[in-house]
Amino acid sequence: MREPSTPRTHSGTSGIRAGARAAALLAAAGLLITAVPASAATPPAAEPPADVIPGARTATPALVDGLHEAVDAKARPADAAREHLAARQSRYKIAEPRRDLAPLHTLTRGTEETVRLQQKHRGVPVLGGQYVVRMEREGGERVVTGTSGKYFTGLTTGVEPAVAEDVAVRRAVTATERRLGGHRLALTDARRAEERVRPLSGSAGGLVVVPRGEGVLTYHVTVRGSHPVTGAPVLQHVYVDARAGFPVLQYSGIKSVVPPAAPAGTAAGRQAGDPAAPPAGTTGSGTLLSGATVDLNVSRAGDDRYVLADRARMADGSKAALTTWDARDKDVYEVLGGWPADLKEFGSPTARFGKDATEAGAVDAHWAAGQVYDYYRKQHARDGLDGRGSAVNSLVGVTQFGMPYVNAFWDGTKMVYGSGDADHKPLSADLDVVGHEMTHGVVENTANLVYAGQSGALNEAVADYFGNAIDVTASGMAMDHPDAGLIGEDLCRTKAPRDCAFRDLDDGATTSGDFLGATFGTDNGGVHLNSTIFSGALWDLRQDLGAEQADRIVYKALTEYMTPLDGFTDGRNAVLAAAKDLGVTGQRLNAAKRSFNAHGIVAGWEEALGVDSDELFGKLNVTGTGVQAGGGWWTAAKSNDDGTEPYSVYAGRADGKGAPKLISPNDGRYHVYPATDGKTVVWAAYGAASVDVLSRPIAGGPVRKLYSSTAEDVAGLRVDDGVTVFETLGLFTRHVVHLRPGDRAPTYVDGGGADVLTGLPSIAHGRVAYVKLYPEGGEYRLGVELLDLRTGRRTLTEPLDEPQTLGQTGINGGNVFWLTDADSADGGRTGIRRANLDGTGTYDISGEHKPGALIATDLTVSEKAVTVNALLPDTAYRNETLPKNWQLTTDGTRKERVSCNRGEQLSPAALEGTGVVWIDGTTGWTNLVTRARPAGRCA
Repeated sequence: MREPSTPRTHSGTSGIRAGARAAALLAAAGLLITAVPASAATPPAAEPPADVIPGARTATPALVDGLHEAVDAKARPADAAREHLAARQSRYKIAEPRRDLAPLHTLTRGTEETVRLQQKHRGVPVLGGQYVVRMEREGGERVVTGTSGKYFTGLTTGVEPAVAEDVAVRRAVTATERRLGGHRLALTDARRAEERVRPLSGSAGGLVVVPRGEGVLTYHVTVRGSHPVTGAPVLQHVYVDARAGFPVLQYSGIKSVVPPAAPAGTAAGRQAGDPAAPPAGTTGSGTLLSGATVDLNVSRAGDDRYVLADRARMADGSKAALTTWDARDKDVYEVLGGWPADLKEFGSPTARFGKDATEAGAVDAHWAAGQVYDYYRKQHARDGLDGRGSAVNSLVGVTQFGMPYVNAFWDGTKMVYGSGDADHKPLSADLDVVGHEMTHGVVENTANLVYAGQSGALNEAVADYFGNAIDVTASGMAMDHPDAGLIGEDLCRTKAPRDCAFRDLDDGATTSGDFLGATFGTDNGGVHLNSTIFSGALWDLRQDLGAEQADRIVYKALTEYMTPLDGFTDGRNAVLAAAKDLGVTGQRLNAAKRSFNAHGIVAGWEEALGVDSDELFGKLNVTGTGVQAGGGWWTAAKSNDDGTEPYSVYAGRADGKGAPKLISPNDGRYHVYPATDGKTVVWAAYGAASVDVLSRPIAGGPVRKLYSSTAEDVAGLRVDDGVTVFETLGLFTRHVVHLRPGDRAPTYVDGGGADVLTGLPSIAHGRVAYVKLYPEGGEYRLGVELLDLRTGRRTLTEPLDEPQTLGQTGINGGNVFWLTDADSADGGRTGIRRANLDGTGTYDISGEHKPGALIATDLTVSEKAVTVNALLPDTAYRNETLPKNWQLTTDGTRKERVSCNRGEQLSPAALEGTGVVWIDGTTGWTNLVTRARPAGRCA
C-alpha cells in the first residue's frame, strides 16, 4: 500500500507492484487492499517492446506504450483490437482474445479509438478483468498505439457451481446483516420478527470469477435495503463462493461525497418522465442558494406547469433530458437503487422558479448539472455521463427518516442530494459536489474503478478532482487560493468555508504519513479516508501544468488507460502515460512525476508502514471471521498469502513461542469464527449445503462434528472447559445454544421459541451470559441474562434504564459486562455496564452520556481489564475516529488505548492480565498482533 522511492514508469518493479495491488484487493477477500511480494509477479517477455510495465500474477503486460503497429482498418474497432492481441500472443499471452475478451464499448475521439474488453473465463465474467487497446487512424490506415489493463492468465477454475443460487442469496443477506448489525440486539429486532419483515433483501446477478490465484467462482449478489440498526440505506455487493457458499468479498455500491455516518449507464426506472414527444423547451430562471440569479433550461409539462427538464443541451435533440426531481417526501432508502412510482419533476406555475425550488436545492442541482454536462461536452467531447446522451437525473431534498440527510451519492443510475441541516445547505448547493457525483457516473461508464480499497480511493480522487476543477474554473478562483482545494465549502450556512468542507485537495496527504489501512467494513476500505493522497497529486499536477492541459491528461488517463482494479501506482502510470500521449515531455513531464513523488505514490510505498505491536500471525487474508483467545492460546482463520485458498483455522501460543498449528482439515470448506479455551478449538465450517460446528483438541486428535444445519447460519462461538456456546441465525430467529461434552443436540438457553431472541454470548467459570430480547407486559424488553450451567438457574441482571440496543457480553470470575445504548439520539455512543454474577449491583463503568464515551461494537474481558473495540464519536473520518481498541480497568477508573497503531484495529480478545490479541490493518495486510500492556495515550 505505499511506495516511497524513485519511480520507474516503464520498466522494473513499479509495474510489478502496481499490478500487485490489483490482485491484492481480491486476495484480501473483503478486508484490505494488500500488497503481494514482488517475487510473485511474472517477469516480462524476453524481448518486450520499448515501453512495457509487466503485470503481476499474470503474464499479460499491465501497460504497453509507444507502439505503432498496423491492424485491419476496415474491421470493427473491437475486432481490430482483438486481432492485434491475437497476432501478438508472445507479447500478451492471451490465447483466445476473440473468445475470452468481450467488447464493452469503444470511445472515439477524432482519429483515436479506445476499445475496452471484458475478460471472461470459460464464458464467466472476471471481476476487474478488463483490457484496453488504443488505436489511431492515419489516412486510410489504422495502427495500435498502446494497451493497458488486467488480463489474468492464471485462471483455471471450473465454472459449475455447487451451491444453489437461493442459498448464496440467503447467505449474502445474512452476512450483510451480521456485518452491519450483528454486534447488537435491538428492540426493533422484535418488531421485525413479529411482522416478519427483513430489512435487507438480495438478488443474484449471475456468476463471476474473482481473480485470486486459479480463480474463485462466485455468485454476485446485490443486497439492498436499510441498515438493521441505524436505518441508513444499504447497497452492498457480495461475492459468495459458488463451491462452498461463504462470502469472500463485500463492499458498498453507494458512491457518496462523504462516508456514511459512523454507526453511523441508463436512468433508473424511467427516463425523465418518458414523454411520447419532447415537450416544448424554454428558458426559465431561478435563484441559487448563494443568492445569484441564473438562467435555467426548462420544459412545459402537459398540465401547463413548467418543470426542471432540460432537453436543449442534449446533443442529438432526443427526448432524453437533464431532469431534477422533487424528492423532499422521500427517505434515502426509498430512492437508493430504485425509482419511486410517484416521483415528479420539480415544477413551477411559471418559468421563473421561486423560493420553494431554491430552498429545496432544486435550482442549484439543475443549474449545476447543466454546468457539469457542458464541461464534459466542451472540454472532452463527451455527451453525458455514459458518453451516449442518456438521461441525467437528479433527486433533491432527500431525508433520512424525515430528519436531515447531509450527504449526496451516485447509486449507479442517478444523483441523490440530501436535504442538508442547520449547518449545511442542501447538498446540491455546491458545484463541486454536483460535479463529484456526476463524475462517479463518468467513472462507472469508463474505467469503472471498483469502489473499494485503493481502486475506490482512486475513484473518489478522480471524482473530487473533476468536481473541484469544474467549480474552481466556473468561480474564477485562482488555483493557488488557500480555499481552492476545498470540497463542499459552499454548503456552509453560518460557518467559514473551511469549517464545514468535506475534504481539502491541498491537505498534503502522503502515503508515508497519512495512508490508513482499513477493512471494507470501514469506508469501503478507506475510499474517502485515503482519496486525497491521489487527488492531491492530481491537484498539484493542475497547479503545475495548468488547468486545461491537466484536465485533458486526467480525463485521457481515466477513459483510455485505467481499468477497474487499478491502485495508486497504476493510476500514476496511467496519468504519466496519458501525459506523454498528449505530447508532454521534458520539464513538464518531470513536473508531473514530482506531483506523485510529493505524495509518496512511488514504488514500494506499501512496505514502509510500521507498528507498535508484536505480530503473531501475518497476512490473514480473511473477512470478518474474528479472533478469540483463552488459556494462553489464540485462534484465528487464515487464507494463504495471496488469498487463493478457502480459510483454515490455526491456533498458537499468545507468548509467540512455537509455530501456529493448523487445526481444521483442508477440505474445500471455509473454516471460520474460531474460539478456544487453551485446550480445545471450536469453529464453523461452511460448505455447499450445510454449516457445521466442529471441534478439535489443540494437542491433536480427531475433528468432531458438534452441530449441523442446512437452514441456519451460526455466529458468536465461544468455548470453556469443554462447553461450546454459539448463536443460530434463522430468517427471523436468533438464539444462543450450548453443547456440553457428549451432547447429541444443542440446548437453547431461551427455549428456542419465536417470541424470544438471544445473542452475543460469553462463557467462563461455568456460566453463560447473553443478551435477551423478550416480551413482558405487552412490550418487549432487553436485558442480560446469566445461565449457571451447574444448577440450570437463569438470572436477569438489574436494569438501569430502558436500553434500545445491547451489545457483546463478557464474563470473568466476579462480574458480567456488556455494551448498552439507551439513547438513539446521542450519535451512537455506548455505555459499558457491569453487574455481579447474581444479577445485582448493576452500574456503568463508562456511561454513554459521560465525557469520553465511545461508540463500541465489541467487548472482551479478563480478570483485570475490559477491552472494547470502538470509534470516537466524531463525524469526521480520520485516523483517530477509526475503530481502535480501548482498555478500562474493571471498575472503570482508568481508560487508555491498547495500541497507538495507525489504521484500523478489530476483534480484540483478552489474554491474562492486560494482554490482548487483535486483528490490525496498519501495514496493509490483516495481521494478528498483540501487546502485553496498553500503550496509554496516543499522540
